[in-house]
Amino acid sequence: MIRVVLPAHLKMHANVNGEVMLAVDGPATQKSLLDALETNYPVLRGAIREQGTLKRRPFVRFFACQRDLSHDEPDAPLPDAVASGAQPFLIVGALAGG
Repeated sequence: MIRVVLPAHLKMHANVNGEVMLAVDGPATQKSLLDALETNYPVLRGAIREQGTLKRRPFVRFFACQRDLSHDEPDAPLPDAVASGAQPFLIVGALAGG
């Protein structure tokens, strides 16, 4: 099971508390993880990725194992610590302003 930490506004939107635990089909990648997240929580479709292109939405970032994974290819394998559930995959809403 992969652990996912959502930002507060997405937790509220999906009606979850704490971390989300997900099983993915096939290799553990950003794409397979986000597909599983949107399958289990359809209300999140379009909130993290654009619905048509499945590209990461602006102002959303992905982190794991003290690394920014936001610009990694969607089919790149997730770090082993994330795939094994030892470390969480963090979805973070970026802050902007002046």
